[in-house]
Amino acid sequence: MLTPLWYKKGAMSQDRLAEYRVKAHNTAAGSENEIHDDAVARRHGFRGGLVPGVTVYAYLTRPLVEALGRAWLERGTASVRFLRPVLDGEEVTVTGAIASRDARSLTAALSASTAASGECAALEATLPAGTPTPVNLTLYREAPLPAERPAASRAHLASLDALGTPVTLYDAACAAEYLARVADTLALYGGAGGLVHPAFFLDQANRALDSNVRLPPWIHTQSVVRHLRAARVGDTLRTLGRVRSLFEKKGRELVELDLCIVAGERPERPRPVAHVLHTAIYRLPAPAAR
Repeated sequence: MLTPLWYKKGAMSQDRLAEYRVKAHNTAAGSENEIHDDAVARRHGFRGGLVPGVTVYAYLTRPLVEALGRAWLERGTASVRFLRPVLDGEEVTVTGAIASRDARSLTAALSASTAASGECAALEATLPAGTPTPVNLTLYREAPLPAERPAASRAHLASLDALGTPVTLYDAACAAEYLARVADTLALYGGAGGLVHPAFFLDQANRALDSNVRLPPWIHTQSVVRHLRAARVGDTLRTLGRVRSLFEKKGRELVELDLCIVAGERPERPRPVAHVLHTAIYRLPAPAAR
């Protein structure tokens, strides 16, 4: 059984999380998003196809969950920013520490880096002492996915009252495939009572975007996550959401999604498990402009 790190007392060295090293794998090399393709990514000024941000997030969560256990998966929060690309085959080093703790919460800061790029992603996480503030489910509704996805544009995204709802059964086969993809072997994700990997929520947030619109090469830039309760192997996950904001930055068009992921086979009795604010560049400048 994992002992939550925030119950440990003593020297400052006990506040440092265990270092984690992993060989990055481009888990989306053959996906529809061509930013993960070497040739396309190079035309946009990158060294090669980008390892998905959700995969880098999975690497970041490993030492955090090792230290805090299922408590963080049930009620913890995370704010992750992707700063520089990680490429397939690079060694990723995740380091972190408990930044502060008091009677109300614990705060941790983690960083993922590579030899070629330095710091590539940063994660700030909290473990509140109390139960999570519930979401207002009246703000989220289930909607059908489009039969034919329209091209992504600011006008179309702004016109949506609700995003079409991706539905995924996270059964034992799905869990095993996902855990192998992100190279995570922690025991609490396996078996009949295993918990859903936290990075899978961000994977579903990506599906809430690319299942609703056709996208050119696009990049996930950051996410803010609140875990509301545990989701388990065998749960059916529905990702309810809406477009929260649309904006332009340095010639890039960005969208922020406001998502609530619910578990349960019956849509009329949803069990909220995560709230996600998910930001992506849905349109990059043309390669010639770079």
